[in-house]
Amino acid sequence: MKALARILMAPARLFSIGATLLFMAGASISAVAQDAGAPQTEAEAEVYNTSESAYRLTTLHENLNFPWSLAVLPDNSLLVTERNGTLVHLAPDGELLSRFEPPIDDIWVDGQAGLFEVTLSPNFRNNQHLFLSYACGTANANNTCLAKFTWNGETLTDGQVIFRALPAKRGSAHYGGRIAFMPDNTLLLTLGDGFDYREDAQRVSNHLGAVVRIEQDGRIPTDNPILTSRESKAEIFTYGHRNVQGIAWHPEQQRMFISEHGPRGGDEINRLRSGANYGWPLITGGVDYTGALITPYQQLPGLTDPEFNWTPSIAPAGLAIYYGDMFSEWHGDLLVPALAGKHVARLRFYPNEQTPAVSPVTPGNGGGNSYNLQPEERLFTELNQRIRDIRVHPSTGALYLLTDSANGTLIKVTNRK
Repeated sequence: MKALARILMAPARLFSIGATLLFMAGASISAVAQDAGAPQTEAEAEVYNTSESAYRLTTLHENLNFPWSLAVLPDNSLLVTERNGTLVHLAPDGELLSRFEPPIDDIWVDGQAGLFEVTLSPNFRNNQHLFLSYACGTANANNTCLAKFTWNGETLTDGQVIFRALPAKRGSAHYGGRIAFMPDNTLLLTLGDGFDYREDAQRVSNHLGAVVRIEQDGRIPTDNPILTSRESKAEIFTYGHRNVQGIAWHPEQQRMFISEHGPRGGDEINRLRSGANYGWPLITGGVDYTGALITPYQQLPGLTDPEFNWTPSIAPAGLAIYYGDMFSEWHGDLLVPALAGKHVARLRFYPNEQTPAVSPVTPGNGGGNSYNLQPEERLFTELNQRIRDIRVHPSTGALYLLTDSANGTLIKVTNRK
């Protein structure tokens, strides 16, 4: 722990921040895209082979403005968020049903800021509740917010902001924004360090660089971890993160996993442990965008190592765990969409004694787990697109991809059987 104290007291130059934000941020937000034309038919789709599977890529919808997230409704229609603040409702075949702005008072759209995740309540069929995460505030005072709505089949009503990350800060980068539910139906929301505020990821008196856990009405669960500081935010479930943009529950492992952006190198897969500190910026496998050293440490006592990390960076922007009949050979595998890497990484769990000997990337020690994550293949490289999100259809097992651009696309992935 003395090593932690020395780093926290180190000169500011140790945490110098590079100027190349666009490495992760991508292009700035353009005007609202025009409506897409007719969706591609199954006959027009192309079939590609991987080492284990053959799949068909069908473009369902085009001209989406930096699409960020997707949810499959019970009637198989789709809701897609655009970062410019628009929610798009699509028929199962990709036909546009409606495009509208959710009733959000203070959404902040700039750079990486805007509308993020759309997620259905686990009890959506009964309560019609869904959740939106978004950047809220102004250029000089903003952070990540979470709101709850009711879907009436055409639009959103009964809006209520149930969480606002503190403190309000300047800048338009590193918001996190992904949502997942624990088995007890409590909600996890991932957050970022705000880019210019990375030292605050080690301070539990604020929400920067944390994953928070709340009830679906915004209340704080009574069994949240008790952190060391008397000033700690009671919503914090884990901390010491840089920018978590993927989160998914693994039903067989009975664990929650996240994907996390590193700086220049050091992208991570982590398993969430209640109250754990994941070390940013005290430990990292990467360096700053300028090449400057952020910290000399990749491990320190009391800090949680990644399950898996990538150097060089792929920029992991989401996470799904595959279950379904369509690609049954991927059962239980992690699917990680990559912005810089322009692919979806498929990773598999192996018991330590069965871990393949050759790996192009570095596994973490997983905190002493009896398994290792190993890469299986890079999927969908033929698209040559930054991939923002990946979703698994809950009944068919088909995949949906969102590409990250001002003319983003929604792509359906099926097998060719």
